[in-house]
Amino acid sequence: MDRTTQLTIRRTGTTAPARTSGSPAPPGSHEITHSGAHVYDPDRPTGSLHLRAARVLEGNWTGTSTVPSHGLYPHQWSWDSAFIAIGLRHLSPLRAQTELETLLGAQWGDGRIPHIVFNPSVPLDAYFPSPDFWRSSTAGRAAGAPRTVQTSGIVQPPVHALAAWLVHQADPGLSRSRSFLSRMYPRLAAWHRYLLHRRDLGGGGLASVVHPWEQGMDNSPCWDAPLSRVTPAAPRSFRRADLDHGSAEDRPTDLDYGRYVRLATDYRDGGYADGAGEFAVEDPAFNALLIASEHALAAIAQELGAAGTARHARAERLTAALVERLWDPAEGMFFCRDVYGGDGGDGESYGGDGYGGDARDGDESGALGSDRRSPESGALASERRSSESGAHGSERGSRSGALAPEQRSTESSAHASDRRSRQSGAHTSEQRSRAGALIPERSVAGLLPLILPALPRDIAATLVRTAGGPHFGLGGVARLAPSYDLTGHAFDPHRYWRGPAWFNTNWLLERGLRLHGEHGRAEELRAALLETADTSGFAEYVDPYTGEACGALGFSWTAALTLDLLHEPARADQADRVDQSTHVVSHPRYRAFDSVHGTPPHTSHASHTTHTPHTPHSSFETGAKGGDRG
Repeated sequence: MDRTTQLTIRRTGTTAPARTSGSPAPPGSHEITHSGAHVYDPDRPTGSLHLRAARVLEGNWTGTSTVPSHGLYPHQWSWDSAFIAIGLRHLSPLRAQTELETLLGAQWGDGRIPHIVFNPSVPLDAYFPSPDFWRSSTAGRAAGAPRTVQTSGIVQPPVHALAAWLVHQADPGLSRSRSFLSRMYPRLAAWHRYLLHRRDLGGGGLASVVHPWEQGMDNSPCWDAPLSRVTPAAPRSFRRADLDHGSAEDRPTDLDYGRYVRLATDYRDGGYADGAGEFAVEDPAFNALLIASEHALAAIAQELGAAGTARHARAERLTAALVERLWDPAEGMFFCRDVYGGDGGDGESYGGDGYGGDARDGDESGALGSDRRSPESGALASERRSSESGAHGSERGSRSGALAPEQRSTESSAHASDRRSRQSGAHTSEQRSRAGALIPERSVAGLLPLILPALPRDIAATLVRTAGGPHFGLGGVARLAPSYDLTGHAFDPHRYWRGPAWFNTNWLLERGLRLHGEHGRAEELRAALLETADTSGFAEYVDPYTGEACGALGFSWTAALTLDLLHEPARADQADRVDQSTHVVSHPRYRAFDSVHGTPPHTSHASHTTHTPHTPHSSFETGAKGGDRG
């Protein structure tokens, strides 16, 4: 019997063994607390979806982090690890914490969290672009790239604070005993500062991505127009390792890949300074995840003894900026904004030029007709100048005591890097058009602001209608929401991010539906996700009509988010409540998982008023910068 089966196997038809209140539950049992008493829930059946999802995560675990898949993606990816941690928290909160600690251990001095942390034991030719392409420790020196681990120089969507908060909630006792949040908070705050300050290339308060890979939906038709300005790298100047693992018909074209390489090369050769490139796009999903994580940071600040009100207020201002710059009421969804696009900066959208159909009437859609500068952008600029000196000054004196010195150190490093980079292109964008133009391509990214609690009610209702309409077919012709418009000119049900359905975007939609009271629709989507994960072998992505598996099988975030859906169907409502009980008991099944899988055991206490010393369990805690993969 393998180790994962030992954790999750269910002995149907047998009686659970009797035990005393102080004895641990059998391995794999699901124990909860009710009025201070332990309640035993029998183990899961052999071969169950839960068991198979756990096996995927076990198989992709390296010792300090989880790879998305061993073949195509043999390193640690940024937003993958955030989603993986959200699922891992149901098996081992300690391992979920370690996942995030390893990733943030490779954070740069300017605050950015790189999109890849490379495993030095993996051959260079196993993945492209490889560490010798990014040259992070040399090309990224001015931006504070770590010297002891190789990373990429770009970023991915900021799901991390949300993941950290959910991981904390899985076992508050463990989290407090390890000072997990007080160690994560300053790093996450620096990450958000980087995005809000250095990446506000449009001047309206939103973060821009400077490469399609940063948004996560690498090959979306949303990038076709802004990429058309980029001269591709010569085909013979790079070798595509992705084609060793997938059909060329399902992957980005050589032309697009050449443009990806050119953008990354120019960014690297410019010392990873922001604002000097030819590509800058404000994406609704990227910014919605930033706002959701800002709300999560507010909850973390409250847990650490601060008010958190400044972060909630910032999240609401960012929500207003998102609506102001990216919402199109005529089309009923959010669109990407090409910061350097349009015909000279008047804010018009692209017309009927082959990038998304007919020109639209700028008067009909307020989101298309003018400079969409947020009315709150002045306040955001003021916050940038003050560098969170108000409410978060008090957070340095929170009851944890561990927040103050590390936050001062991290902030100092980030701001020093900011000063170094001001002269090198971060504000080059000010000389360009900053109104830009909305890109008239319907992507699932335009539905994901549904995850925001402060989204206006009428906009949320409109997004629900759009999701179920002909362009996305959710609850109708499509099993899962496609990544791109079912009726769009570039739709392909199998080509990477140009039509297939992905589990992480649909997980976010399910969460958003539940958050805004659409419980019936959320439950339908949850059931469809679980069925598709089951029948597809935890595929990387699937045909939105048939559920046919595409890409890699045994994909980590598919398995992790399946576990989350199995465990907590009402989690979206729970995640927004910050008044957690102070008498949470660690689940014995976590101890069983950690023990069987070689992760150091932990103890949790009924009272959590003090922080107990702990032995370092990861490279993050020992001061190393991560990257040591087993």
